[in-house]
Amino acid sequence: MGGEYRVRLLRRDQVCERVCRAGSKDAAVAQIGPDEGVVLDVQRVRPARIAGAAGKRRRISLGLLLQELSALLEAGLALIEALEALSDKAGAGSRQVQAVLAALLKELYQGQPLSKAMQAQPDVFPELLVATVASAEGSGQLPQALRRYQHYELRIENIRKRVVGALLYPAAVVAVGFGVLMFMLFFVIPRFAVVFESLQALPATAQALLWWARLVREHGMALGAGIAGVIAAAVLALRTARIRAALAALIWRLPKLRDVAFLFVLARFYRTVGLLVEGGTPVLQALELSRRLLPQRLAARLEQALAELRAGKAVSETLAAHGLTTPVARRLLRVGEHSGDLGGMCERIALFHDSTLDHAVEVFGKVFEPLLMLVVGAMVGTIVVLLYMPIFELASSMG
Repeated sequence: MGGEYRVRLLRRDQVCERVCRAGSKDAAVAQIGPDEGVVLDVQRVRPARIAGAAGKRRRISLGLLLQELSALLEAGLALIEALEALSDKAGAGSRQVQAVLAALLKELYQGQPLSKAMQAQPDVFPELLVATVASAEGSGQLPQALRRYQHYELRIENIRKRVVGALLYPAAVVAVGFGVLMFMLFFVIPRFAVVFESLQALPATAQALLWWARLVREHGMALGAGIAGVIAAAVLALRTARIRAALAALIWRLPKLRDVAFLFVLARFYRTVGLLVEGGTPVLQALELSRRLLPQRLAARLEQALAELRAGKAVSETLAAHGLTTPVARRLLRVGEHSGDLGGMCERIALFHDSTLDHAVEVFGKVFEPLLMLVVGAMVGTIVVLLYMPIFELASSMG
């Protein structure tokens, strides 16, 4: 059965490679003409195999892959040698990583640059990474570009973890409060209501408890299934793009949350622009690539700003005029324009907004967590009061 073979050649004191399609190694060597060089090595090219079902997104540790690749390139290895070393290192332990690296190597053997090879796997390599690599290939700064992108991803992930971490405690409080509420509704109240079943004249609160107790005894399974169904439907709804868009629109309508969301979006936007500009991407192209990070209303503003920037207007004044800066960001952009370090200033803007965002998240936790505890406690306390109200009413009527 035929296949592809990678032939290494020594030509004019330089090692080069050629990919041949042949039935065997000898047949591949036979395709090399005498004027093409001396054959050094022949290896069969392993086909890229995708683990899992077709069309399924391949999940690999992109940060680790970029870190190892940049380290090998900085150590002096050629790009193909570095990728081959990573493929050998992955071995059979990670079929997905091997498949990704094999697909990259196949494109490189055919003479494609790394950016084009990455672009052929959009489910693995984001467009931002492809643009960063494409800008660095012409300048010979590929290891530095890969490391910059890795640091960019780490900073974005750290921000995401801080925000998620701030929401974990409130989520745990809500979950525990909901569990206590269900326990009291389905276990405590039905047993407590037995006390009032033998009495004749009952106050309204006792009658309500008896009604709920009978409902749980007769239709407890249906009630439980209904509540579980509502929870499942809510979880599934939160995963849909329409509901998420509605929640995002709600956040942008609330004054305080809108300010925090704006800072988060701006920090990510300027960090991305800074990454691209420092890697050699023109400012206009960097802004266009970063546009998809913005929500719809801000993306529309950026589109208008880009039209003015193409006409030759200053970046700082144009972005500020369209509400895409803060006062600090505007001043730093102006400094970057005058000093020629716009990429570095964009990174400084992101760092400044990160610290502001950290403070906002901290304040949110200090204010929201006690408020949430108060709400959960009030709900549980209301049920406890309702349990004892009939006893107090009966005692007062007997007195």
